Amino acid sequence: MVQFIRHLVWLLRGVQVFALVGRSGTGKSFRAKLVAEKYGIELIIDDGLLIRDQKIIAGRSAKREKLFLSAIKTALFEDPAHLREVREAIDREKFRRILLIGTSERMVRKIAGRLGLPTPSKVLSIEQLASKEEIETAIKSRTEGKHVIPVPSIEIRQNYPQFVYDSVKVFFKKKLGLLPGGQRAFEKTVVQPEFSSKRGKVEISEAALTQMVLHCVDEWDDAVSVRKVSVKHDAGGYHLHLKVHLPIGVNLSGSLHDMQEYIISSLQRYGGVLITSVDITVDAVQSH
Repeated sequence: MVQFIRHLVWLLRGVQVFALVGRSGTGKSFRAKLVAEKYGIELIIDDGLLIRDQKIIAGRSAKREKLFLSAIKTALFEDPAHLREVREAIDREKFRRILLIGTSERMVRKIAGRLGLPTPSKVLSIEQLASKEEIETAIKSRTEGKHVIPVPSIEIRQNYPQFVYDSVKVFFKKKLGLLPGGQRAFEKTVVQPEFSSKRGKVEISEAALTQMVLHCVDEWDDAVSVRKVSVKHDAGGYHLHLKVHLPIGVNLSGSLHDMQEYIISSLQRYGGVLITSVDITVDAVQSH
């Protein structure tokens, strides 16, 4: 009931929720400000942070977490204190549009639900905003352990100086720009999280990787029961094979292909683990 009332309040206030989605490491955070400028969006939610005018006004970054599970829980606002802080900050802000960033539509819908916001009414994919070459460059940067937070480095350095790797100023052409030559500039901060691969590929135990996979599947759809996770590792990365059971009459919240993509994106985004393939076999359909 409380959730429904919150949704109703936002709708009555005319608040519109936008989403930017794409696989891990494809440059979503890098382009967040460009999207916000284009659509007149005042607030951005990115990896556990609430951002306005290139300033962090609430939350904590998943990129600060040392462990995979902590990182993904932070990004999804699973900690009650973290969730309450960001919700209260959103309630205080005057805005009409907010942008949620995530690896899939399911992820941004889950974030919207936990923050008590309406379901995103406009969903943009990174492929609409970046060329194939730009996405490939972003992915290469991610394999080196580099992540982007869409705020100036001073916002990060004040509290986490050891966290900052570099900063970059991005220029966007705009007819009514504030800078000479009709351009506007936005600074992004490049960071290297502790959970990320900083010196090449990350190696991880089969038990730890299995726990990560179980968490991802539970986040995707808790009706799915994982019976077995097989892990193979070679020079190219990790190959996963899942055997799952589904209850009779229960439909997946999305396709098995979408679940594969979610597992791969989550493990690479928050674990710094290179996943080559995820094969899923529905081993049985069982009664409740």
